[in-house]
Parts: sequence; C-alpha cells; structure tokens
Amino acid sequence: MEAGFRGLIVYQKALDLSMAIFKVTKKFPKEETYSLIDQIRRSSRSVCSNIGEAYRKRQFIAHFKSKLSDADMENTETQVWLDLSLESDYINKSDYHHLNGKSIEIGKLLYYMMTNPDKFQIKK
Repeated sequence: MEAGFRGLIVYQKALDLSMAIFKVTKKFPKEETYSLIDQIRRSSRSVCSNIGEAYRKRQFIAHFKSKLSDADMENTETQVWLDLSLESDYINKSDYHHLNGKSIEIGKLLYYMMTNPDKFQIKK
C-alpha cells in the first residue's frame, strides 16, 4: 500500500471516479465543454485535492474535518452534475448508476473519516 494520502482508500476511489467521469464526458456534446463538462470534471477533481489537503492537515482535527467537509461538498456537487447529465441524455442509466454509486460510496467514507478523525491523526 502506498504511503500518504495516495494510500487512502477514499482517495483511490475518488481518483477512479474522477477519471471515469473524465472519460465519459469526452462523449458529451461540444456545446457543453465550458459548462457541464467543465463543472463535473472540476467538482470530481476537487474531491481528490481536498482529500489530499485534509491528509496534510490531520494533526489539526478542526482543519482536517473542514477539508473533508469540502471534499464531501464537492462530491455532492458531482452527484448533481451526474443527475443533470442523465436528465440531458448525455449518459445512460447504467453509467449513471455506476458513477453515482461510486460517489455515494466516497461520501460514506468521507463521513466515516469526519466522525472518526482520531483514527487518522499523526501518531506520536
């Protein structure tokens, strides 16, 4: 297992989701390039970056939880963009359920981390 934030299961899952979204949005209409495509890619990538930042702030519980909360917020935003992608017929129901399911799982992991910050503290 890789050390640091890259070793966190939630980071690995968030990165996987972000890359899956990147691939699926390549098929979206070109007119969505600077709106839906940009938004869903940014929010999914922000989940990863906030997890990395939270890991570096883990010695300060309030900061750690704040960055995890930011990751959770971006993860929820990603779900909204997935909803809009489905409603716009840019993704099929199977892809939607697959991607949204990954996002829900990430949300559960983030919630666990926020409610158990002591398990992620720097050992002295």
